[in-house]
Amino acid sequence: MEASTHWSDLPTAPSLKNLTDGGFGVLKENQLPAIQDLTRAHIESFNQAMTDGLSRVVQAIPPLEFTFKNDRISLAFADATVFAPMVTKGNVCREMRVFPAECRGRRCTYRGKLVADVSWSINGVPRGIIKQSLGLIPIMVKSQMCNLHGLTPKQLVEHHEEAEEMGGYFIVNGIEKVIRMLIMPRRNYPIAMVRPKWKSRGQGYTQYGISLRCVRDEHSAINMNLHYLENGTIMLNFIYQKELFFLPIGFALKALVNYSDFQIFQELAKGQEENSFYKSCVSEMLRIVSEEGCTSQSKVLEYLGERFRVKLQLPDWYTHQQCAQYLLHECVCIHLNSDIEKFHMLCLSTRKLFTFAKQECMEENADSLMSQEVMTPGQLYLMFMKERLITWMGTVKMSMEKRGSRLNTALTNESMMKILNMGTDVTKAFEYLLATGNLVSKSGLGMLQGTGLCVVADKLNFIRYLSHFRVVHRGAAFAKMRTTTVRKLLPESWGFLCPVHTPDGEPCGLMNHMTASCYIVTQSHATIGLSALLCSLGMTPVDGCPTQPYSQCYPVLLDGAVVGWVEAELAPVVAETLRRFKVLQQKRIPAWTEIVLVPQTGKASIYPGLFLFTTPCRMMRPVRNLALGKDELIGTFEQLFINVGVLESEVEAGVTSHQELFPHSMLSVVANFIPYSDHNQSPRNMYQCQMGKQTMGFPLHSFLDRSDNKLYRLQTPQSPLVRPYMYDHYSLDNYPSGTNAIVAVISYTGYDMEDAMIVNKSSWERGFAHGSIYKTVVVDLCDKVRREESLVFGLKPGDTKVQDKLDQDGLPFIGSTLQYGDPFYSYINLNTGVTATNFYKSQEACVVDNIKVCSNDMGTGRFNRVCITTRIPRNPTIGDKFASRHGQKGILSRLWPTEDMPFTESGMTPDILFNPHGFPSRMTIGMLIESMAGKSGALHGLSHDATPFTFSEDCSALEYFGEMLKAAGYNYYGTERLYSGMSGLEMEADIFIGVVYYQRLRHMVSDKFQVRTTGARDRITNQPVGGRNIQGGIRFGEMERDALLAHGSSFLLHDRLFNCSDRSVAQVCVDCGSLLSPLLEKPPPQWSHMKQRNTVCLLCGKSESIDTVSVPYVFRYFVAELAAMNIKVKLEVK
Repeated sequence: MEASTHWSDLPTAPSLKNLTDGGFGVLKENQLPAIQDLTRAHIESFNQAMTDGLSRVVQAIPPLEFTFKNDRISLAFADATVFAPMVTKGNVCREMRVFPAECRGRRCTYRGKLVADVSWSINGVPRGIIKQSLGLIPIMVKSQMCNLHGLTPKQLVEHHEEAEEMGGYFIVNGIEKVIRMLIMPRRNYPIAMVRPKWKSRGQGYTQYGISLRCVRDEHSAINMNLHYLENGTIMLNFIYQKELFFLPIGFALKALVNYSDFQIFQELAKGQEENSFYKSCVSEMLRIVSEEGCTSQSKVLEYLGERFRVKLQLPDWYTHQQCAQYLLHECVCIHLNSDIEKFHMLCLSTRKLFTFAKQECMEENADSLMSQEVMTPGQLYLMFMKERLITWMGTVKMSMEKRGSRLNTALTNESMMKILNMGTDVTKAFEYLLATGNLVSKSGLGMLQGTGLCVVADKLNFIRYLSHFRVVHRGAAFAKMRTTTVRKLLPESWGFLCPVHTPDGEPCGLMNHMTASCYIVTQSHATIGLSALLCSLGMTPVDGCPTQPYSQCYPVLLDGAVVGWVEAELAPVVAETLRRFKVLQQKRIPAWTEIVLVPQTGKASIYPGLFLFTTPCRMMRPVRNLALGKDELIGTFEQLFINVGVLESEVEAGVTSHQELFPHSMLSVVANFIPYSDHNQSPRNMYQCQMGKQTMGFPLHSFLDRSDNKLYRLQTPQSPLVRPYMYDHYSLDNYPSGTNAIVAVISYTGYDMEDAMIVNKSSWERGFAHGSIYKTVVVDLCDKVRREESLVFGLKPGDTKVQDKLDQDGLPFIGSTLQYGDPFYSYINLNTGVTATNFYKSQEACVVDNIKVCSNDMGTGRFNRVCITTRIPRNPTIGDKFASRHGQKGILSRLWPTEDMPFTESGMTPDILFNPHGFPSRMTIGMLIESMAGKSGALHGLSHDATPFTFSEDCSALEYFGEMLKAAGYNYYGTERLYSGMSGLEMEADIFIGVVYYQRLRHMVSDKFQVRTTGARDRITNQPVGGRNIQGGIRFGEMERDALLAHGSSFLLHDRLFNCSDRSVAQVCVDCGSLLSPLLEKPPPQWSHMKQRNTVCLLCGKSESIDTVSVPYVFRYFVAELAAMNIKVKLEVK
């Protein structure tokens, strides 16, 4: 139940104690649980995968059997373990453990060793177990395998990490990568769906079907479908090694159990005893099987094995029946262990599909959260691990067949060890998966996409960073869909997915973020005792006979296995008792169990039954169970059938069973930071969720230890005066992202039109929103070397090129300023003594912040690899982007002298002038309230709580803050008399003025402007190149040409498209019209070099007919290209 413990001790209101108490910045004893919770799903799923999951994977991998020199060899995994990242053997060092900070700095991978115990046998005689290293796999930071696991903030800082380091990512080649959480269909639950494209699968197919995603406890998954055919029969389809196979359901049922046709008929007809059409369909399905001569289970297995054998790649000595059993084990309902359970599950799915096809039950929406779960990083890692281990066995077999013929003696442990070492290890595969996000897999792992599985966790600011761990993506396959149904916000996702925090534009509705209290189940729990408990509560076992007819009973499903039947009157009591046990933690029912009773309604609704889920990867969230007075975790499917009230006033006795823990429980972590978001128009809150992630703030504290490519830093951040208490709950004062600014809402000078804003020049001079960018360059001299030359950093004494700009070690002085063209670093060749100097190429001046000397992983690197971190000061300039916390973004249009700014009676000038036309259409009333609250907070020395839903119609924010302003001697409505800075006269209108928290965004003019006079040209066409980085031009395209044509500005058009592009002077023969034939005549040897040579046309043979014309160079190129294809171009010169 610990998932929801800390939601009970939320701060009641924000406080300014960080500013007033002296202890801010002193390291705490323990890390903040709220921040550690953000990455919890990632870390716990990885821990589960590397401990319990790995041992299950090893047991689930079937032995690889093959023949070698007339012997039957069998290889199997006995066990596997993953070790914490260590220094490789053979190195001398004080500390054997490797820490994440080193890997970031050295641009290498944070990885641990995977060691497996491989048992092998010859002709069924075991020959021992060999410990075999299978390579190195990346380790998630802060997981149990990580060397930072369990360290206190003080120890973390000693290891160059953040005090609140939360982990959850991998370090691959020095870059922090996160495995993205994807939404998948709910495991082991038959989902009824309509797909019109299924009609094209073959003759007689309809759009009705049941989709079932079966997942084993070690997470390997397979997708199965049952299709309804027009003749009333059912076709089962499954995927094996990315190939689609179809099988009439009768064959599968008969192959699974040794029942007579009548027994199978009885099982299928349960609950449909009166339906004659259904009974005739069932008879038809069984008749198809007997027509093929398959009258018994063994004959069906023989029949299936014979046909599927080609695809299964099993050893020759397997009988047809063994092949068929392997097929059923690998492809049909793989989440169930026994054939009888699979049989009952297929029968239930068949009954459901018939009910659905006859429109007696409803379609289940596959886009609804009720039929979905999340694929956690641990699950993907484990599925990939299983596949790589199986592939490794395959490579061992291949190398044995290739090189084994050289072995003259019989196989011994030593020779087997050599053969095992020939297998390709898993290091490269894992690094490729995490570095590129591309999945290379034979089976496809039951997933719809193979790309984009990993993203870079960029530390632009803390809010952006934490969002990476809370995001769930619908999948790349849905982004290409033309329909919008996938993107819709459904009411079922209340409390699990945030309705506000989704990007606008292409990924809208596909990239969602989990709410702050949403929690993903990562543990799995043995459910053996649960069926016995259900029987004691009144359930009839699956092979028993209930007291009521089957049509008045609910089937009971436990994690996708049919365990029995329960009478319709008894079912609510059973469900309620189970819920009580779950909340009170009795009878060993896990707290993350989902108990769903789908009732019979008499209408076509969701297929009824009692469904129990204890599987991992489901979304859960805490709510208050009113009957028991305790918190309870509820799931996405469960939420549909329970009544949850939000506020006290909504609770109805006898109807409402649960209540939300707090009213803003449907918002994500980032949306929770928007002040008074309930007073804003919804799209503005969406914009703020995006812009909060682009703020220049304080991304981390360990600037000196980091070597990220680019870091933004605000020089003088402040703690907001008005903020929701969730800001304090996540202790965001550690990573502030803006400044409290005095904002006057006034239309002044016209420089504030269309979202522009005027900033007080004196505020700017005092440091308002000053910031800098940290850029790191890694210089590796090994990249510059050909052959075995040894280069190190350094310079020759008295080198004139460096002019005292570089130190003796060939590197710049720390704290020195570098301008364009200054020497950046210098290196020397030890063999030849030749030095080379590289120069600073950026147009912007920078300050050298720090330099780290790195080595390589082996410890053999000499002084030839460094990280140079430079700091580029970026103070606000005209054209830089700012935004308030309400999606009101604006551009700095003018730094206005303070003496010309409007001023109040007390002589105060505002920092920012905001145009009043930004409010009416955007309806960001939250910003107006924040302005009043900030003003009253500044006057009374308070920090106001801006949590949404604190104010309502009965208790209005205007009254509350108006009274506070009045008490401080200010106008009730937050307005003041202002005097013009130009004339000194009092303005006629009252001006609304207050304190608003403003953020500086990372979009700066210095990074965007593009200008070119002359510069690089394309080699072939001679036209200017494009691209900002290479000083290219901006393309004057077809549409721009049309605009100038419409204006009739022919000289301008000629200038842009000809003179400034690729004007060239060419010779042309007037008689034959050729551009290519005029050439300079060949001089006889007695001519001097000074003599004038004529241009002669090769075709006409005379020089009088030559004329010069101006043509685009690309036209000359075009003529030459056509000539190469035997096409002559003739020019008419007049």
